[in-house]
Amino acid sequence: MKLTGVMPALVTPFDENGNINFGVFEQLLTKLRADGVKGWVPCGSTGEYNALTADERASVLKFVAEFANKDELLIAGTNAGSTWEVIEHTKRARDIGYRTVLLSSPFYATPAPNELIAHYRSVLEAVDVEIVLYNYPPKVGVEVGLDVLDAFVDEPRVIGIKESSGNLRRAMDIRSRYGDRYQVTNGSDDQTLDFYLWGATSWICGPANCMAKACVDLVNTIESGDWLAARDKMQIIYAAMSSLESGKFVQKVKYGCELAGTPVSLGRKPLLALTSDEKAAFEKNMEPVLG
Repeated sequence: MKLTGVMPALVTPFDENGNINFGVFEQLLTKLRADGVKGWVPCGSTGEYNALTADERASVLKFVAEFANKDELLIAGTNAGSTWEVIEHTKRARDIGYRTVLLSSPFYATPAPNELIAHYRSVLEAVDVEIVLYNYPPKVGVEVGLDVLDAFVDEPRVIGIKESSGNLRRAMDIRSRYGDRYQVTNGSDDQTLDFYLWGATSWICGPANCMAKACVDLVNTIESGDWLAARDKMQIIYAAMSSLESGKFVQKVKYGCELAGTPVSLGRKPLLALTSDEKAAFEKNMEPVLG
């Protein structure tokens, strides 16, 4: 798979009873497609995979796969807290039709580098999929370090890495050490311009749920080579991106969907609704984005 363009790390909409709202989900995907996204990444951290049952996760993957056009990229989030669970989720994703999965370190376990390498190898041995590694230390407490990338440099099914570390040196180190061997997909949303400068070729983007048009416009401008214009477009979305990265990411993205005209309800507990002050602050940050 060639990773390209903006791919939303999809929220999971719920109804007033807390069930997945597939009607609203379809409205959201239809809007995002019209805004120019290149593919779909369901059941990631923005999709609250940790708060979904195994059957709910499978139902989300199936729904998105059936919605997707043949020319749209499909990447399934199949992470969990243990290797056996990741393998089970990955098998289900493969059966549904996903050929590529996004995998961070198992949460809470904080495996050592050799354990993390063994974890990914176990998944590759168990399921015929490609893997996009996912470096997100603030969420899982472990970095997908260069020793892990070293271990898979000759494994063609490990195709890239999503960088949500917020550390630009990671992109610089990967580019310097591996050249084009690994496709880098940006996940440090407030540093998108910088990560593209250092070799990112795509953006798996939670904020795209509520500002896809602006994100797509930014990436298209970067790819056109007009970096000064891209800087100006990054400035428009920067306040919102910075706010998202400061905390309550899922709650703010979901509220952003409401501001953009597609309410997707709240997250599941322990996540709570934003306070009125938090809503007002984020709405102000979104004003330049939504016009």
